[in-house]
Amino acid sequence: MKRILLPASGAILATGLLAAGLAGTAQADDTLSADQLASDAKAAEILDFWTKADNAALKSAKAYYWDNKDVKKIVSKGGYTADGKPGSTAPIGEEKKSTVKSQNVNLPKTIGKVFFEGRDGNLYWCSGTSIQAKYRNLVATAGHCVYDIAGNDEVVSRWVFVPGYYQGKAPWGIYVGKQAFTHYDFDVYEDFDRDYAFVTVYNGIGGVLNAATKVTYEEYQAAKAKGQATDVKATEISKADYDKGQNGPDKVYYDSKPGEDAKVVGPDHPGAVVEKIEVTKAKYEAAKALGTGRGQGFQWGDPLEEQVDKAKYDAAPEDSRRTDAAGNYFVTHYYVQKWSVPGKDAKYYRLDFYVISHKIKSVGRLGDNVGGQGFAWNQPTGKYVRTFGYPSNPHPDGSKPYSGVTPKWVYGKTGAKATKVPSLKIEEHISLKGAVTGGFNGSPWLLKYNNAKRLGYVNGVTSVLYDTDGNDRWDYLSSPYFDGETNTVYTAAANVWSGDITWGLPK
Repeated sequence: MKRILLPASGAILATGLLAAGLAGTAQADDTLSADQLASDAKAAEILDFWTKADNAALKSAKAYYWDNKDVKKIVSKGGYTADGKPGSTAPIGEEKKSTVKSQNVNLPKTIGKVFFEGRDGNLYWCSGTSIQAKYRNLVATAGHCVYDIAGNDEVVSRWVFVPGYYQGKAPWGIYVGKQAFTHYDFDVYEDFDRDYAFVTVYNGIGGVLNAATKVTYEEYQAAKAKGQATDVKATEISKADYDKGQNGPDKVYYDSKPGEDAKVVGPDHPGAVVEKIEVTKAKYEAAKALGTGRGQGFQWGDPLEEQVDKAKYDAAPEDSRRTDAAGNYFVTHYYVQKWSVPGKDAKYYRLDFYVISHKIKSVGRLGDNVGGQGFAWNQPTGKYVRTFGYPSNPHPDGSKPYSGVTPKWVYGKTGAKATKVPSLKIEEHISLKGAVTGGFNGSPWLLKYNNAKRLGYVNGVTSVLYDTDGNDRWDYLSSPYFDGETNTVYTAAANVWSGDITWGLPK
């Protein structure tokens, strides 16, 4: 058991800060760090960020893997120092009995992807698993998939867990992280012997915020009049389709871009097409004062109000901004219309109209939906484990055998000797032979995995990948050794309630 000790003055300061961060959830000591990931109010914003535009943010995230090419030397020697008797906590979930021995590996329902925004502003994902807890609301993953390792001792942002994630789909819902627990030595010293984290999550949410439903122009106008959120999307079409729509009986609305060398004319000019131009509120009001604008080449358009984030709100002109009682941000866009005789490279568009609504529901607790793996500590090494995760990134030589789309597994005996990497303060990692790549980080190491029940005991998480034979391909992975202090961190997290967030979501 390794301990990193603080100077006396630092210990006093850190203990006080830690006690404040725990907010009564656990007794502060030099083992445990707890940090808030999201408040109840912030959780709704996080959910909206990941689900808007058909889960676009989830789809754009990349597999997270910190570059450890500076690991020049690893040493395996000695054994592991258990700090007490072996212990375990049983898993939760369906326990189906089977009399048939299957040769196939049944993937656990508990595994999924952890998504977050890094301090560099990029979107990433790691692997993780649901793990047994009192309130069935806990996720286990690597510490570096929750805590920033750039030396600023902060948690990452917008942390969510999506069990069973597949190409933008969340079959069991999305679970926003509420509070993160790790060992004090990892949080403060980036000691990779403690590279693990347990995260409490709110009840899962299914569906999406800001779902767009296509409507007629009349329905769009009626929704706007009621103050509902709306949107307009333009699809490029041919000139023939544009002309057909302009003259047809179907009341489809169109827009155009006259192109280079277009001549500005009035609305009554033969062959003129109209283009909507965004302007300031002052220019909009000036154009509106001209009446219909005939002979001037301009006519006012309908202002459109858009709900935006804080950054877009701050960047908008002051006279176009407003907030509502719930603290949401809105910007109004003002337009005028310009008639032109088309020049070269003219473009034509069909306008489709949408009403924005929230199609969401609570899907309940994580453990009730996918179960939860057990937990084990102070276990002997040299035992068989099976680890499940989502490898994606290439090997150092550039080869990329995995896509990150579907989970993969590694099976084998853990090394009997401790893995040591001085540059990462690693003195007691457990090793396992396997040629996985980045994205597998945070994957659970399951002891006594039952293929029929799809359950076992989390006895490690993937922390570091190694190229031990120097051929520029990862061939080993390692995990922190789970001892009694790991159990202290786990137990604190496993007894913290998180609850539901649907009450705080927009209706």
